[in-house]
Amino acid sequence: MILTPGQAADMSHAKALIEGLPIEVVIADKGYDSKAVVEAVESRGAEAVIPSLKNRKEQRDYDRDRYKDRNLAERFWSKLKQYRRVATRYEKTARNFLAFVHVASIMVLLR
Repeated sequence: MILTPGQAADMSHAKALIEGLPIEVVIADKGYDSKAVVEAVESRGAEAVIPSLKNRKEQRDYDRDRYKDRNLAERFWSKLKQYRRVATRYEKTARNFLAFVHVASIMVLLR
């Protein structure tokens, strides 16, 4: 996990998220649709399952069945936001907030 400011674009940190991880497939929403992100994924020998934005001239094909697995991540974040300290961001420092996100993630995964 990488903690970013709320106004930061999703795709600006996409390369950092996949660095050093063994990946076969990267499933992401349209917020990560950029040539740079797709090239970074494919250069590592992985498949990019990222739908194209509607206004893109060249619509890229993606595995629609595999894209349905993205709901696992969405449900995980939904469960994580059930913890009030995560949802309301009571922590004053980014370090403490990220630490509590890690603790809450562990609690969700242990259920």
